[in-house]
Amino acid sequence: MGHSTEAKFRLRAGLFFAGAVCTLHCASVPNAVAPPAKSAAMPGAFVIQNVRVFDGTKVIAPTTVIVAQGKIWGLGNDLSLPEGAPIIDGGGKTLLPGFIDSHAHVWNADQLEQSAAFGATTVLDMGCGDPKIGSGLRKRASEPESTLADLRFAGYAVTAPEAHCTEYGFPVPTITKPEEAQAFIDARLGEGSDYIKLVYDDAGALGFKRPTITKELLRAAIEATHKRGKLALVHIGSLEGAREAIAAGADGLAHTFIDRPPENDFGDFVAAHHAFIVPTLSVNRTLILKAPGAGLAADADLAPYLPIQAAENLKRSLPTFPGAHVDYAVAEATIRLLEQAKVPVLAGTDAPNTGTAHGASMHGELELLVNAGLTAQEALTAATSVPAARFHLDDRGRIEKGLRADLLLVEGDPTSDIKATRHIASVWRAGVQVDRKAYLAKVESEKAAAQSQAAAPAPAGSEEGTISDFDDLTAGAKFGTGWSTSTDELRGGKSTAVFKVVKGGAEGSKGSMAVSGELVSGFEFPWAGVLFAPGERQMAPANLSAKKQVAFFAKGDGATYQVLLFSAGHGYAPARQVFVAGPEWKRYSFSFADFEGMDGHDLMAIAFVGGAKLGKFRFQLDDIRLK
Repeated sequence: MGHSTEAKFRLRAGLFFAGAVCTLHCASVPNAVAPPAKSAAMPGAFVIQNVRVFDGTKVIAPTTVIVAQGKIWGLGNDLSLPEGAPIIDGGGKTLLPGFIDSHAHVWNADQLEQSAAFGATTVLDMGCGDPKIGSGLRKRASEPESTLADLRFAGYAVTAPEAHCTEYGFPVPTITKPEEAQAFIDARLGEGSDYIKLVYDDAGALGFKRPTITKELLRAAIEATHKRGKLALVHIGSLEGAREAIAAGADGLAHTFIDRPPENDFGDFVAAHHAFIVPTLSVNRTLILKAPGAGLAADADLAPYLPIQAAENLKRSLPTFPGAHVDYAVAEATIRLLEQAKVPVLAGTDAPNTGTAHGASMHGELELLVNAGLTAQEALTAATSVPAARFHLDDRGRIEKGLRADLLLVEGDPTSDIKATRHIASVWRAGVQVDRKAYLAKVESEKAAAQSQAAAPAPAGSEEGTISDFDDLTAGAKFGTGWSTSTDELRGGKSTAVFKVVKGGAEGSKGSMAVSGELVSGFEFPWAGVLFAPGERQMAPANLSAKKQVAFFAKGDGATYQVLLFSAGHGYAPARQVFVAGPEWKRYSFSFADFEGMDGHDLMAIAFVGGAKLGKFRFQLDDIRLK
């Protein structure tokens, strides 16, 4: 596998620990932290009594747990309780280690705060982003009394020019030659990366093509990573890519594949290479099913704590391209093979990708793992002790004397009913209780502001509903800030668009808008066209809830185009509908509700863009209005 002696030792130790941790800590109890004296007073200490414990590997009958100074000071029924410590009744509840989300993407503190509120006390960021952001957030999360989820991050990925992780609108380092691998890896580690993520995926399974690193570069970068004693995680998109990454020495896969069923020996193959897999079932489902995360957004225990954008994102689905090879049943079949071969499976969400939400999706991921064939206890280990062992987070992931007090207290018994994890009673991060009441109040305040926006007056000039009819042969609009081009350039793409008003339009009108340009490979989902902003400034929300539809005339080159609606509730990820611009003018009308349930109260923009097929495009628009 090309590991250094140190890397091999760590991998073997991690594998042994994941499989034998119960034997180790059942046989002896660490003595790193002495139990408190009976009368000792310890500031910040608390006691949970009569609580069922899932310690990361097994269930312990109702017992007492003492926490002090951010650690677990004692576990058992014959403990001396610290004087004056608050006592929490754990009757009917289960205490678990705080969850570890083994695949997410983090770029602000709000996402870590949200994760912690849902019991995910550690987040493993899988990169593509600026390492300065990761370093700053990791430092903030490590400060005393912080209630942000703890963070580890991958920083910039090992990726080729114009490949995945280059499409997000900011410059990133790329690599093309195997002989550059060590210097590239050392630069990433010098920036603070805790582990390395590599992208080995040409997107063929998704129905389009993009560059990726070569097999030779893959192996060289993994070897360079192991030489520094770090883990190498590989983003793959196909069964073939998965096998090649594992054969090249990958410690783990950052996703599973859904393009074709695995061979019967796949689980044994992964086990023989001592690798692990983070399936990210939550995001895989969004490629196949419509809004599969909507159930989480509607869950009575989770919904009150979901910020508006998070809830709306759960109701969305990733687009599927013609020629895609995606089958969710493949992922479930793979999980069963991995389980039979005793391959470590780690719970990760890929939040905040479409259809997911930080923290909340961990509860959905656990349910999906159980549906795929794991027992409830196995799913819980996938979110606690297994990722702690595989990522060498030796101070967490278990409830054991001397370890960090990252804890989740829930009503009921999730070891028999995995959905009980959603009945959260309390969360602690390093012994500090997460103030879920304050977090709930913050979310409720945001929702109240949104309701206020829904009651705001409509933009002046929008009453009649016409946006632009172009009869004055200008691109003026009856309200809002008017029209502008919109392309994937702002996300690092190379597509282009221009527009102008020309004479003649639909049904004998005097003018229309002609839009042309070219869609170019570069961004993962290329787009180019025109955008109308209805608010008082670009992307400011406007209350247009009195209208129910967007209608327009279109004609063009016969290609398929998209109408995109942006709302504050959806953030900057639009909902879309498609239309065909044929050679003759045709009237189109789409309900706001067709756009993933929008109601127009916080509409930020309406765009008309190409995006279904690369190459040059041309279409015209006329009489664009809201009804």
